[in-house]
Amino acid sequence: MNIFVLKLILAPVIIGSASLAGRKWGPAVSGWIIGLPLTSGPVVFFLALSHDAAFAADAALGVISGGLSLVAYALAYVWIAQRFRWLAAIVGSLLAFLVCTAILQNLSFPLFPIFFAVLGAIVLALRLVPNEKVESTDAQPGPWDIPARILIGTGFILTLTGVAPLIGPRLTGLLTTIPLYASILTVFAHRHQGTAAASHVLRGLLYGLFAFAGFFLTLNLLLERAGLAAAFLSAITVALTVQGTSLWVLRRLHK
Repeated sequence: MNIFVLKLILAPVIIGSASLAGRKWGPAVSGWIIGLPLTSGPVVFFLALSHDAAFAADAALGVISGGLSLVAYALAYVWIAQRFRWLAAIVGSLLAFLVCTAILQNLSFPLFPIFFAVLGAIVLALRLVPNEKVESTDAQPGPWDIPARILIGTGFILTLTGVAPLIGPRLTGLLTTIPLYASILTVFAHRHQGTAAASHVLRGLLYGLFAFAGFFLTLNLLLERAGLAAAFLSAITVALTVQGTSLWVLRRLHK
């Protein structure tokens, strides 16, 4: 099957399914779901198909580094939202993400040190993000919500995999972590349920990043050694195992 056609089929299925699942639970679990590598995973998969395993493994290392940018994004949003409205919070948090990404692009880290640095940053951020009670509301996303996510996510995957040869594997990996869905869910929660709901989305995202980091660590270690199929099957197994554990912790904390 043509790789472009495969992208057009797989990306909407993955994104749409995850979005529908996220509607059944509260903001924290929705954030946990988008912590999964829903766009970054397919990007690295298509890079492995279009290029070689070494290119995809380097991109996976860049994605792990991008976890630091996501932590900076989450903390910036929470801190700004304590004093300002959602527009200032989203602009400030995306700026923090971009600044962090620009810094990381010019630095090079070995695999395990950056992996453990990301884990440490997640743990620290979870201690800093407030865990307040969320206001109840009847507000629901409009009918455009999931189609818009599918269009944005699919377009992002097509664009990034298309320009990857020009910008290189490291920057490609870093840019795959752009918080598209996190921004959509966080702003919606902030506007309709207040800052506590936005914080819950971001706490869920942070919990989801443990599986995210484990997924790309596995890919980096196995892509060149075990091949594409074995590497992705192993990475998915690791991610689901870690994600199941983090969900258990998250639900106990948000009962």
